[in-house]
Amino acid sequence: MDPNTPQPSSGSASGTPLPESVTNALMSIQPRYNSFHQHHAMPHMTSGNSYNPSPGQAPGSVPGTTSNSNNNNNNLQPATTSVINLSNSSDVVIGPMTQYQGSVTIYQYMDATVEATRIASGRNNQSRGLPSPEHSSVLRQERYFLYGALILFTIIAFSTALYFVINQSQSNSSPSQPEILFGNNYVSGTIPNLGNGHLVIDRQNWGAQSEARGPYPLQHPTPYVLITHIGVQSTPCVDMYRCSIKMRTIQDAAVAEQSLPDISNNFYLGGDGFIYVGRGWDTANAYANHTLSVCFMGDYVRYEPNDKQFSALDHLLAHGVAKDYLTKDYKLVAHNQTRTTRSPGPYIYERISKLPRWSPCGSPGYSACGAEIGLPTVWAQDYPKKTVTSNHPPTVNQADV
Repeated sequence: MDPNTPQPSSGSASGTPLPESVTNALMSIQPRYNSFHQHHAMPHMTSGNSYNPSPGQAPGSVPGTTSNSNNNNNNLQPATTSVINLSNSSDVVIGPMTQYQGSVTIYQYMDATVEATRIASGRNNQSRGLPSPEHSSVLRQERYFLYGALILFTIIAFSTALYFVINQSQSNSSPSQPEILFGNNYVSGTIPNLGNGHLVIDRQNWGAQSEARGPYPLQHPTPYVLITHIGVQSTPCVDMYRCSIKMRTIQDAAVAEQSLPDISNNFYLGGDGFIYVGRGWDTANAYANHTLSVCFMGDYVRYEPNDKQFSALDHLLAHGVAKDYLTKDYKLVAHNQTRTTRSPGPYIYERISKLPRWSPCGSPGYSACGAEIGLPTVWAQDYPKKTVTSNHPPTVNQADV
């Protein structure tokens, strides 16, 4: 074995055994010291001749030599420890100031056990910048937490996507709802609903006069549907409260001012999309028998109707056909096709004239509406039959203005 190779010490100066980690570190650095001794010529000296000045000896002297002699320098053997080689240097001070005459080559050695201890504890120069075992444990825990969070997020995202895909497939496989819906889909035990939010507000709900009733029954199925409006600069109502007030006002005017037995039309369409019951399905309106009259609440010479009103009209008429209140091939006509009037206004007439059930009867070049079933040329059946004693014409229906 090379005498210059560092040997793991079996114990410290006090006789205490070295820790196992230090012993392993000493064995791991042995090849490094062998390599160093192979490439650097070191003065040979028998073991035990390391420079250890005794107490009281002058600095710089060696046992058996004088302090100013340089002849025995080659006999100095450094301890088998770590080496710091300084060459071609001047004014070098290591530890306490020691002066030498002549050229000086200084070898500084460190106890191998010190470096081995640093290697075992992870504090050597080669492990500088690397995380400590405690720090590595924290990083590993953070990495596990991050991986767990990513896995949980992936599971949640996949479950959400699967839920929407299943619901979408179920909705596509289910039959589509018809355009016209029937039944009460409004949470109320007293207000029926024709579907799509079109409530049917009966006479009791809007506050009709209980004794007011039309005199003629309406025969079923009815072949004509008459479209009118209120007129007289009436603004469209937009909620049940205002529309109910308007319904009571219309009925009061019909009974008190026009001497009619009841409100003029069978049904009224509010700007809120609700259907207000006038004379209903079983009583003839104030215009002609064998017809069902539907009034748009408002003046549609000035205002435009909204889509909710036409949707309510579609639902009402489809319900009438389904219940045999209307014939399967009923005809839709405007009030101004049956007499001289601005009702139902140009905005409504423009839209109903494009509906598939609209009939051009009463227009120039066409026969009068209802002539084929014996209806009068002018539809004004419910007007008072009083004898006119003055030159003033009879009272005009409010809806005819």
